[in-house]
Amino acid sequence: MTVTSLGDLQASVVDRSAFSSLEDYLKLCEAFLGYVASSQPTRIVSPSHPNYIFFQYGQDYSHKITRPLNFDLFLEEGAIFRGAFHRFVAFLSDLRKAGSGDALSRIHAGYLELNEINRVVYTLQQSIGCIGDSFDSPNQSRKRVGQLFENLVKLILQEVGIDCEPRTINLPIPDFPGMTMPYELDLVFSRRQVIITSETSLLQPFEVVGSVKTTSKDRIDKVFLDKFLLTKLLGRQVPVVAVFLHDVQRASRGNSIFNVSSTFKTNHFLGYSVALNRLDGVYYVDPRPEMITDERLRREIASFQRFLVHDLWLLAT
Repeated sequence: MTVTSLGDLQASVVDRSAFSSLEDYLKLCEAFLGYVASSQPTRIVSPSHPNYIFFQYGQDYSHKITRPLNFDLFLEEGAIFRGAFHRFVAFLSDLRKAGSGDALSRIHAGYLELNEINRVVYTLQQSIGCIGDSFDSPNQSRKRVGQLFENLVKLILQEVGIDCEPRTINLPIPDFPGMTMPYELDLVFSRRQVIITSETSLLQPFEVVGSVKTTSKDRIDKVFLDKFLLTKLLGRQVPVVAVFLHDVQRASRGNSIFNVSSTFKTNHFLGYSVALNRLDGVYYVDPRPEMITDERLRREIASFQRFLVHDLWLLAT
């Protein structure tokens, strides 16, 4: 069996013609897991958070180190991941037929308790991220990795029957008749029986805006600003939700460069929620522990699995 090289994986990540289906994500992820199994890059366990590990590539790739991977979520064994992926796709099919996750929550209670939705999404996206970390310059891949996460969320929503596309709209500027400013939105989605495309420059009252980022670091301000500006300039409440993959990064502490630190700004998040506006939902694939233990954050933040199974169907009506 021929094992895909890391160079081949890099070429796949930047291939603009790929990633039109969840199957494309599966193929790349399986290829990456196969590469890890065969090449056995150095594994480094974080001394500060032992559930996070790093891979370090060999000399051919300048001993580059990957982002921290949460092994409570990352499915490294190829056969285990493949089975989880197919269960995930089957669940999405059931969700599409049901049109809501409430009834399925009872039928699939055992499946949902396993947290496999978050684990599959995390493994798919972090495989791409790890490949991106092998490039000579982070700037070569950082934007592409983010684009592929947006696209992954879009494909998942489309798989459950939600019309969903990125869009650039034209926002009217008050007191300046005829003047508008273009504004890019990661995703716009709705369950209404309409065709949602990226070509229209308007935002309908029944549409929901989704901001999708791999991390909130340096981006949390923009998410709250999106809702504030859209509501202010359109003259009505615009529902805005945010989907993040994680909020961790590698950090130096003491004698180790392999510690893990949080990039989530609790005070900024709560401050924006009070001073600007509350978002209509904030969801993480890999939530930080404080998002679960802190009651103030727990009221605002939930897991991506909850978004997909429950909250999405209340929003996109």
